[in-house]
Amino acid sequence: MNMDELIKKAGILIDALPYIQKFAGKTVVIKYGGNAMINEELKNSVMEDITLLKYIGLKPIVVHGGGPDISKALNDLGIKSKFVNGLRVTDKTTMSVAQQVLIGKTNKEIVALLNTKGGRAVGISGIDGSFIECKKQYTEVDGEKADIGYVGDIVHIKHCLIDLLASDQYIPVIAPIGTDDDGNSYNINADTVAAAVATSVQAEKLILLTDVEGLKDAKGSIIYEAHEDEIQEMLDDGTINGGMIPKIHGCLDAIKAGVTGVHIIDGRIPHCLLLEIFTKTGIGTLIKSDKY
Repeated sequence: MNMDELIKKAGILIDALPYIQKFAGKTVVIKYGGNAMINEELKNSVMEDITLLKYIGLKPIVVHGGGPDISKALNDLGIKSKFVNGLRVTDKTTMSVAQQVLIGKTNKEIVALLNTKGGRAVGISGIDGSFIECKKQYTEVDGEKADIGYVGDIVHIKHCLIDLLASDQYIPVIAPIGTDDDGNSYNINADTVAAAVATSVQAEKLILLTDVEGLKDAKGSIIYEAHEDEIQEMLDDGTINGGMIPKIHGCLDAIKAGVTGVHIIDGRIPHCLLLEIFTKTGIGTLIKSDKY
């Protein structure tokens, strides 16, 4: 490597310095999902980013999904997956499989990979310390209330356990399983858990890794920055539609509850977290609160 290349690398680090100073000590909640959980190169890239965030003074908290892993495990058992309004119908058998996959497989694989990068990750679920309290969630079909089984609606996040880990040397990795007062376990949408966790710990940022470039306006152009009110208008006029609607509702709820900014970024880009946090323009959509 010649001197010009070395100087260029030093310049990149200097460019990142103001952002490192700004966010040191701040909590960042990362919803890990999409292709970044499947592609091996992207997996390693994201884990390197998260580990670096910890080492330079941020407090990353990871919430992961695992729908494809659950579907595969169910298929291997000859159990067909059924969805209603985008929610997996979860009977006792399905819940047992989901719990085994999310906590016993997906969570531990993420923890192990983070640890190989030099991070000190600790895998937990909402069952640990009953820190994700939830109740049974229902949905609506043809105007009627529909029972979809062990799908949870978050009632409360007891954030003491997360704070304890994140404020020390550890990186919490959270599986989206909650529990009710009777000890029943429930599968919860990972985007919903990430937003609720970000709210409970008063995170500086909530970052959602997705398989899209970001939010787009009516003309199909990427929106790099928008105030929460502008995003609400896009929901109201139908510009934001389909599977993005529940994600955006969670984002807006987090901002209303005190999260400074929410980022929707393309997890298919190597080192997407560093590019979003430590560059001026970022690579996805930033939804800003009044206090941003």
